[in-house]
Amino acid sequence: SGCSSGCTSEAFGPSWVLGLSVRLVSLFFFSGCIRDSNQGPLLGLQTDGVLSDVSCGVRSLMMLWNRKYQQFDLVVSSVTTKMKGVAQIQLPGEGQLVWDSVDYSGPAQEKNSFFVMTNVIVTKGQKQGKCPEVCSDNCAQISDCQKGASTPQSNGVQTGSCVKFDLLKKTCEVSAWCPVEATKAPALLAAAENFTVLIKNNIRFPAFNFTRRNILPWMNDSYLKSCQRKTDSLCPIFRLGDIVREAGESFTEMAVEGGVLAVQIKWDCNLDYVLQHCRPWYSFRRLDEKQSNKTLYPGLNFRFAKYNMVNGVEERTLYKAFGIRFDVIVFGQVKNTEKLALTSKILPTAPLTHCYFPIFVFVFSFFFLNPRDKSDFDYDV
Repeated sequence: SGCSSGCTSEAFGPSWVLGLSVRLVSLFFFSGCIRDSNQGPLLGLQTDGVLSDVSCGVRSLMMLWNRKYQQFDLVVSSVTTKMKGVAQIQLPGEGQLVWDSVDYSGPAQEKNSFFVMTNVIVTKGQKQGKCPEVCSDNCAQISDCQKGASTPQSNGVQTGSCVKFDLLKKTCEVSAWCPVEATKAPALLAAAENFTVLIKNNIRFPAFNFTRRNILPWMNDSYLKSCQRKTDSLCPIFRLGDIVREAGESFTEMAVEGGVLAVQIKWDCNLDYVLQHCRPWYSFRRLDEKQSNKTLYPGLNFRFAKYNMVNGVEERTLYKAFGIRFDVIVFGQVKNTEKLALTSKILPTAPLTHCYFPIFVFVFSFFFLNPRDKSDFDYDV
């Protein structure tokens, strides 16, 4: 029919599928009327007109459903985090200590991420000197040790001597920070589960000059001190144990070897008049492989040191830290109606939809094209 030429596939997507569907449905409703009527060509013309209106009307609705009239832009984002918490811990050789978030977080990891220590091996009082290497470099005589030799797994450079490691074993002597780190059961820092992190996310959609934060203007100090994600999905403060749980993991199990979790922030924004909304949606998942039998080095660990001077001699305390790194990943898009784009999609159907079209345009323009400054709903949810 004439409608088929007006509602093109370029404007409305796969029109042949839609057209076929409309015709089948229309025939179902109108064929009985045509068969039972003896009014001849007049009814056929009326029916054809109704079919034309129905077909183009449905196609117009499909255009709205598929958002063909909207323009899109992708998010540009920045993230900062602030972790808080205090815990009393027991470290071998150190006794009982009070650690806060600075002690737990260790050095900075990567952009848009933060780290919390869940397990640690501490080697105190290391000085530059000579000492036995760990048991992996066993020796029986001097010839087993090569002066100046080292490997990526060594703690130092071999001196060429074979010395006692303990009462039963000998190892090659090394020049290193002594005593070298020994493999032992790490101290579990379970209290980190109750630490909290404030995630501050600023986003921008350049095409529409639209900006937004996940901390809304009405979120004052009182709100941020008391809000909980369990009861308020907009709360930007998260308990670490809850993040791990929502990712489908056990904090106690993950704390042993560490791992990597994603904090995903999705922004799905619509700037249209009635359908306007723009808010963050949070979700969590594990990124690393946790099965020890599927990877050689499961979990996450690294070393760092704290230095000090004792009687003019530099010493350090070495920490082998196991923990969880949280990567904050932000993604999303914004949708906005442009009048010119909408007009170019709607006008080709105007001669074909008769009296239904003015009503449709009036309702649509009232709800979707009513002039309104975007600042009016920058913080609506």
